[in-house]
Amino acid sequence: MPSWQDAGLGTMKRVALWLVSEIGEGNTFTKEQLREAFPGVSQVDRRMRDLRDFGWRIHTNREDAGLDSHEQRFVEPGDPVWEPGRATRKSGTTAIGAGRRREVLSNDGNMCRSCGITPGEVHAGTHERAQLDIARREVVKPDGTRAIELVTECKRCRVGGQSLAADLGKVLRETAGLNPIERQVLSEWVAADQRPFSRLEQIWSDYRSLPEASRAQLRAELGLD
Repeated sequence: MPSWQDAGLGTMKRVALWLVSEIGEGNTFTKEQLREAFPGVSQVDRRMRDLRDFGWRIHTNREDAGLDSHEQRFVEPGDPVWEPGRATRKSGTTAIGAGRRREVLSNDGNMCRSCGITPGEVHAGTHERAQLDIARREVVKPDGTRAIELVTECKRCRVGGQSLAADLGKVLRETAGLNPIERQVLSEWVAADQRPFSRLEQIWSDYRSLPEASRAQLRAELGLD
């Protein structure tokens, strides 16, 4: 493995080598440490972020609530970008500009597409206010090909869904199998971009989120224990 101090390598490659050899997988570092390691190198922070496009997992306090605002964690290395031919940017991984970000948020109704929460809304059972971000989601197309598409998610759902892939083909096949009444109901939900839950469904959802001791009390109330 080359030395991270080899000035003949590009900045992104040197940062990758620095993370592996100086920081170590699972450990934290600060922006100050990064900049001190590469004095005078412009946009070193951005070159480090570019590593995410090659499978490198580097978390900030957006993904890891245990980190301070000035800290980051080197979670896992990705492609060995210092090797010849390994630093070619993959499709669908270009940086998300401010204009594109606003467009995605607007198209998604300015809410998390996984849980429906809106920015600033308090997560149920906590004092934590939701923060929305743009996530890259792998989508399996009907012909079996895979593509990366952008979707709005809150911080909580984004962290929990990083390895998920959406299956558009499955959704289309299931929709095609609906009877006319089911199709009409689905059409109404899609047109409104929301599904109203009945009182019974809401109780079920709340029950599922309870700790075991509390779930046991409801089971006893229903005569199941």
